[in-house]
Amino acid sequence: MEYKFLQKEDSEIFDAIKKEEKRQSEGMELIASENYVSRAVLEVMANVLTNKYSEGYPAHRYYGGQEFVDVVENIAVERAKKLFAAEHVNVQPLSGSPANAAVYMSFLNPGDKVLGLRLDHGGHLSHGHKVNFSGMLYNFVQYEVDSEAGKIDMEKVREIALQEKPKMIVAGFSAYSREIEWEKFKEIADDVGAFTFADIAHTAGLVAAGEMKNPTPIFDVVSTTTHKTLRGPRGAIIMCKEKFSKLIDRAVFPGMQGGPHEHIIAAKAVAFGEALRPEFKEYAKQVMKNAKALSEEMIKMGYKVISGGTDNHLIVVDMGSVGLNGKEVEEILDKVGISVSRSTIPNDPNPPMKPSGVRLGTPAITSRGMKEEEIRKVAEWVDQAIKNKNNESELNRIKEEVRQLCLSYPIPSI
Repeated sequence: MEYKFLQKEDSEIFDAIKKEEKRQSEGMELIASENYVSRAVLEVMANVLTNKYSEGYPAHRYYGGQEFVDVVENIAVERAKKLFAAEHVNVQPLSGSPANAAVYMSFLNPGDKVLGLRLDHGGHLSHGHKVNFSGMLYNFVQYEVDSEAGKIDMEKVREIALQEKPKMIVAGFSAYSREIEWEKFKEIADDVGAFTFADIAHTAGLVAAGEMKNPTPIFDVVSTTTHKTLRGPRGAIIMCKEKFSKLIDRAVFPGMQGGPHEHIIAAKAVAFGEALRPEFKEYAKQVMKNAKALSEEMIKMGYKVISGGTDNHLIVVDMGSVGLNGKEVEEILDKVGISVSRSTIPNDPNPPMKPSGVRLGTPAITSRGMKEEEIRKVAEWVDQAIKNKNNESELNRIKEEVRQLCLSYPIPSI
């Protein structure tokens, strides 16, 4: 983008943005929660809808002058319904954690018991970690992945649920590489009389494309962010059965939020429209092919991949096998222009800021057009950088090779 007005008005911010553009263009993005929006989505985030306060919902606003805002929000809702086979959609949540907070507010009272996946086993902060609002306000008990297989053991989930009798069961993750058995979670929840809540923030694009199972027709309520694999703007939506629509809508507004960000809702609508096209399905398929190729290559090179592979867009690699922790590997790969995120592994012996693993994902590099051949090269660079962590000339060589490949696959919106 040109930013011709910004360049005149605020050169400091302009310079920082242009440098970030260069970093993104010349670097390799393997952070599983990041992606690149289309130019259309990028454009629509800077529009006059940002000038408009729109508290309430279409046809039921607290301010005048809403006729065109309502059109935009209704389009976003209808496209999301079609994407996920949802009975009701709220497109106003500002981000993933606030969306989850609204879900809890809809179904729970403070102190109610909830069953969620442990953070270091692949869950999310908002699934009950004690430092998060979810763990502070609600009585979370946690299930885990099997220590050997690295997968969720549904019989153990059932045992915990029968013992604890939670009011809600949360299924979802931020660092789990396998398909979730939504039907089994629903059966368990029905057995104990619990609400079902799916957080598909990471896999929403793969679900929307039909490449992973869709919990929306099965669960009571589903939340997702709209970036990550869905390739939309930073934001979130909540989907639920029609019978819970008033509970969800009241929790979002006036419960959690005031005026929605309609310029971002417009960008969500554009992204949903893109996700309904056949080429998005091909993109989602390639994301998963690339993740499998990355997993296979890392295993061939002797790295321990948690659960032994992947069914989605990410893998978690235990770096203890090469005598490093996740923070060290993150810093090494930064030196060669490859961005990753450190990650805990199940029963991690290391502290959260220096966990044992790294999480690698393929959504962003797939958006650039890279396929299995390039992925194998990426895995080789990761391995070479780790093995040559103290060899500056080798790291510089790898960085230049990374840069050249990235420049051959431009970011769609830059």
